[in-house]
Amino acid sequence: MPKLTWQKSSYCPEGNSCVHIATDPAGTVHLTESSDPTAAILHTSPTAFAALIRTAKEPRRA
Repeated sequence: MPKLTWQKSSYCPEGNSCVHIATDPAGTVHLTESSDPTAAILHTSPTAFAALIRTAKEPRRA
């Protein structure tokens, strides 16, 4: 796997509860959590990641 350049979420507060994202030359999206960035790295497609972001931005329904 090529070396990934991680970017911290712009919605991250101070501390160790941040989501980091990186992409590789093949276009795969990688997600990890800052408190232990090597323990759990999720891999997904750009399409699936875009759907996740769209869903997260939707207003909550009561």
